Amino acid sequence: MDKRIQSAWGPTQAIDGVADYRQDEQFHALGTNVQLSIFGANQRQWLTKAHELVINYEDQLTVNRNTSEVMAINQAAGKYPIQVSDSTYRLIELGVKASLEKSGFNIAIGPLVKSWQIGFADAHRPSPTDIDAALALIDPQKIHLDAGNRTVYLSQVGMKLDLGAIAKGYIADRIKDLWMAVGISAGLINLGGNLLFVGASPHTTDRAWRIGVQNPWASRGEPLATVNLPACSAVTSGIYERHLTVGQHDYHHILDSQTGYPFETDLAGVTVFSRHSIIGEVESTRLFFAGKAPQNWLQEHPDCLGAIFVNQQHQVEIVGLDPAIVKLNQTDSQ
Repeated sequence: MDKRIQSAWGPTQAIDGVADYRQDEQFHALGTNVQLSIFGANQRQWLTKAHELVINYEDQLTVNRNTSEVMAINQAAGKYPIQVSDSTYRLIELGVKASLEKSGFNIAIGPLVKSWQIGFADAHRPSPTDIDAALALIDPQKIHLDAGNRTVYLSQVGMKLDLGAIAKGYIADRIKDLWMAVGISAGLINLGGNLLFVGASPHTTDRAWRIGVQNPWASRGEPLATVNLPACSAVTSGIYERHLTVGQHDYHHILDSQTGYPFETDLAGVTVFSRHSIIGEVESTRLFFAGKAPQNWLQEHPDCLGAIFVNQQHQVEIVGLDPAIVKLNQTDSQ
């Protein structure tokens, strides 16, 4: 009797140890490098579907092209409301709510981002006059939403939404929804370093994932710490990704909507672990601006599992995570 493994797709397609079999899709979108990975057999179609989903959302949300739903809103600022899709409306609604808390997160920051253009070929330090003009246009209270009509209206000419601080988390969550709906048992969504893990890790006996926290002073992919957690999101806000150098001064890309300049901080970065990636996006920004976790932060944000702060003196602070699941790599800790 022939006991060789056969598969539902034909005997030549059977894969030994198929639960560990990894398939990847890599491409450039959302202004960054995207890597999608699924473990298991015959899953290629769901990588393709996820790729299409990313492109569709980019078409809706980008502000780096002349046409998108968000660009239509920006171009109509001070003129008339724009009706948008349900998904764009929900994302903007969440962004407005977070922005009104005045904790550093602000989706109305578009004019300031365009003034600096850090991360683009035409990046430059704007004049104080230009910064003052941009600051006058970034009030989230002037974003008017109509839930019944699904419209967004910016009440002042020159206002611009920028969803860059929240879009990747939202899109990652939608990819996870897709994969969970079709029964994907394990996968990894990496949108330019914003990570979301799906299902149980096929590579560990405890089924937890080994999640690396980027070392701010090392090449991409070299971890400062490794955290063992079940499927979750890991999102970092840090000063080390995009820069503009003018003379002897180095400017990072996280802009302060109070001053108009990159936010001055002792932090190199903060990584938030959460159940949903969009929550990690918002909370990593809030904690970056706060400089530390507020008292009762985890109790008030039950979606969050913990955070790791790294300051510019290479010191590490672990918040809310059991030290036993965190492995530090040659650094100081608090």
